[in-house]
Amino acid sequence: MQNIEQSYYKRLKGGDKYVIDEIYNRFHFKIFRFSFAFLKNEEDAYDIVQEVFIKFWEKRSSLKDDTNLEAFLFTIAKNTVLSVFRKRSTEQKYLDYLQNTVNSNSSGTKEQVDYVFLKGQYDKLVPELPPKRRAIFLLSREKGLSNKEIAELKGISEKTVEDHITKSLAFLRKHILLFGIWGELFYFVFVD
Repeated sequence: MQNIEQSYYKRLKGGDKYVIDEIYNRFHFKIFRFSFAFLKNEEDAYDIVQEVFIKFWEKRSSLKDDTNLEAFLFTIAKNTVLSVFRKRSTEQKYLDYLQNTVNSNSSGTKEQVDYVFLKGQYDKLVPELPPKRRAIFLLSREKGLSNKEIAELKGISEKTVEDHITKSLAFLRKHILLFGIWGELFYFVFVD
């Protein structure tokens, strides 16, 4: 087994694109089962498998010859599953908020219109962020990646990631909060 993994490392570092197929064939079902055990959804588990191998390919140059390949892949899988849980938690918080707003307020249509308007403003503001800052912000807010994961992915420090996110949020807060209480609620639920 040790010789197989050493062969993988040499081929990966040599840029052999076919080695990823061999590694995929060897580990994808285990990663699928692992992901499915937590997520209870086949589609999400398949997405995790794909994400794991994309991240693995991106990090291949940082592998050391003594890295336990299976442990490395499962660490990526675990972190990716945790990101999905974080994203679901955020989405659930938003859905709960919307449900409570519609149930507790007879003017639900007005809130929906306000939400659509504010979401449109958000969608217009995000592209105004500088390209690098926008990419980091979207990895954090839409992909659910942690600051550490973004730093590793982008090859920058966690402090730099934190700075970009803080500046992005300040920019959005400045523009979205111009819309009063609905802007504050939208910002709290959707952006923060």
